Amino acid sequence: MDFALTQEQEAVRRAIERLCAPFDDAYWLARDTDGQFPEEFVRAVVEGGWLGIAMPEEVGGSGLGVTEAALMMHAIGRSGAGFSGASAVHMNIFGLNPVVVFGTPEQRRRILPPIIAGRDRACFGVTEPDAGLNTAAIKTRADRSGAGYVIHGKKVWTSTAQTANKILILVRTTPREQCAKPTGGLSLFYTDLDRRYVQVREISKMGRKAVDSNEVFIDGLPVPADDLIGEEGKGFEYLLHGLNPERILIAAECIGLGQAALAKAAHYAKERTVFDRPIGKNQAIQHPLALDWMQLEAAMLMVLKAASLYDRGEPCGAEANAAKYLAAEAGFQACQNAVMTHGGFGYAKEFHVERYMRESMLGRIAPVSPHMILNFIGERVLGLPKSY
Repeated sequence: MDFALTQEQEAVRRAIERLCAPFDDAYWLARDTDGQFPEEFVRAVVEGGWLGIAMPEEVGGSGLGVTEAALMMHAIGRSGAGFSGASAVHMNIFGLNPVVVFGTPEQRRRILPPIIAGRDRACFGVTEPDAGLNTAAIKTRADRSGAGYVIHGKKVWTSTAQTANKILILVRTTPREQCAKPTGGLSLFYTDLDRRYVQVREISKMGRKAVDSNEVFIDGLPVPADDLIGEEGKGFEYLLHGLNPERILIAAECIGLGQAALAKAAHYAKERTVFDRPIGKNQAIQHPLALDWMQLEAAMLMVLKAASLYDRGEPCGAEANAAKYLAAEAGFQACQNAVMTHGGFGYAKEFHVERYMRESMLGRIAPVSPHMILNFIGERVLGLPKSY
């Protein structure tokens, strides 16, 4: 059993660290203050060719795995960019996995190269106001119209929709009551986010101000039949295929953010003197930070295990969900302890840890709550009766 990264994986990590270095604390504090999308950062990622890290070489990608993509996203989070940086590119790193796996060769040639080159920017429309995590209950529909479809409905918490020109969207093509199972009749489309038929309304939120979250209202959006990914009615199955890698990437981002906070806290604890001694000499300060280090390192091992299983084509649902749970909880705890270590200054924006703590809540909530992960492990791993 070898826990060491390969030379190629180490090279990915170092390259992303170099890419992130110019985007310092001042840059991300400014983006958190003014709410401007981090275009300069995204441009650097695009120019480095990193958006295609996990996409096939035949469409211009690097053909690497989820492990390498997770190392990339971890390095972004750990640089101090946190979710402000990671979420700016997250969707375009692996969100189009259903296109890679289930799209036709023509669709892959048409869709993926513009994403890798940064000419297109995609958002993801799944969650709805009245459905939440109950995806089978979504009501946005695509009606047949001539040679294509017309979409009507609404989505919520759609990130980057302010700047995206494309949307990967899950809709109902067959009424739920006509399907053998609740998740049947759902279809996946990748199409233009045509503002003539779509209204995007930004949601003012607690953290990650630089990366917009939105309500999306769709009224008669025409969609060509060629924009249907895979077969009609199998969209939920295609969505499930991408859930495990998404959980792995989110977990890596949570760990990176937590480690950024821990580094700030440890530095402050060594420098801050109260009662003629550095506060880091006090076990009440030292022990919580030591525990944070252990929990973050343990969560990272689960991330790497889940990613390794996925890249080998083996089942990884339990490991991917466990990685997301452990990473989100460890990241949140590290961010909270970083604020407490700084005391009153932890509440000040100039020390950055309050931003980390606000952002860390996102990793706990999305894309799946900790409670639903516990349900999954209880039912699917331990064989307990379904609780919901």
